[in-house]
Amino acid sequence: QVQLVESGGGSVQAGGSLKLSCVASGWKYSRNRMGWFRQSPGKEREGVAVKYSGSSDMVFYAESVKGRFTVSVGSDNGKNAVYLQMDMLKPEDTATYYCVADDPPYFGNWDHADRYPYWGQGTQVTVSS
Repeated sequence: QVQLVESGGGSVQAGGSLKLSCVASGWKYSRNRMGWFRQSPGKEREGVAVKYSGSSDMVFYAESVKGRFTVSVGSDNGKNAVYLQMDMLKPEDTATYYCVADDPPYFGNWDHADRYPYWGQGTQVTVSS
């Protein structure tokens, strides 16, 4: 059974930083795409950042976070992991952040939420002004 477990959310003032982490259990592929989506109350879930690993190393960011957020991947005790470094946070970044994972073949663009089969439980990020 695949499990994505997130950590690192919290509350911070505008201009501050947070780092989110996500570790995948029961799922390990050298070729994959992993990343983050977020959802605020009353809004649709939106893609934040996704990194492809394996045959290509493409990285995609939402326009609203470019230059402020950095997605990276690694290994945590032999398990696939993905991280999101968030700097210069703004109140509009307040949302529940979800870790996502997928393995080939991929369907849809990087920011199509319904194309990701694996999701974490979500971690809250609150940015105050």
